[in-house]
Amino acid sequence: MKIFCIGRNYADHAKEMDSEIPDEPVIFMKPKSALVQNHTPFYYPEFTNELHYECELVVRISKNGKYIQEKHAPNYYNAISVGIDFTARDIQKQLKEKGLPWEKSKSFDNSAAVGTFTDLTPAINKKNINFSFSKNKEVVQKGNSGNMIFSIDAIVANISNYFSLNIGDLIFTGTPAGVGECMVGDILEGFLENNSVLKLEIK
Repeated sequence: MKIFCIGRNYADHAKEMDSEIPDEPVIFMKPKSALVQNHTPFYYPEFTNELHYECELVVRISKNGKYIQEKHAPNYYNAISVGIDFTARDIQKQLKEKGLPWEKSKSFDNSAAVGTFTDLTPAINKKNINFSFSKNKEVVQKGNSGNMIFSIDAIVANISNYFSLNIGDLIFTGTPAGVGECMVGDILEGFLENNSVLKLEIK
C-alpha cells in the first residue's frame, strides 16, 4: 500500500505558505508506516517543536492501473474520506533552506491519519464535496473539492504516469488554507460534509 500526497492543490493554501501555484500536481509520498492505525494513540513526535495539521480529502484506489486517462480515472477509486497530513514544520523549514528532501518532516511514522471512508455513488458530486476540520471544537479549516487546482480525476491520471496504482493505495488530495500548529492535549476532528469521520487526541 502506497500513500500519495498532493502539495499546493488549493490556491489559498499556496498563498498562505508563500508558494507559487503549480502548473502540474506536486507529488510526494509517505510510507505505509506513516499511517496511524485505528485505536492507536497519536503521540507528539520527539524530534519536532512545531507540529502542524493539514486536513485533506483522501481517496482510496479500488483498481490496479497505469497510464490512466483522466476520463477513465473514476473507474480506479471508489471511496473518499478526510485525513490529516501531519508536518514537522520546523524540520521542513530547515530542510528547505538547505535544498534537501522533505521526507523527515512529512513522512515520519504516524504522519498520516485517515478517517472512515464513504463509498462514492453517482449521487455524490465529486466537484462539490465539502469538508472541514476542527481543533478543540473550533473550526480551523474548510474546503470544497471544487476549489482544487487539480481535480481528483486529474490527480489520479497524473500520478499513474509515474507510479503504478494498486488496490488500497491512498491519495491525499491537498489541503486548503488554515493549516496551523497543534499541541499535546489537542482534540482534532475531521468532517466530510456534516459527518464526523476522524477524531484523535494528541498525547
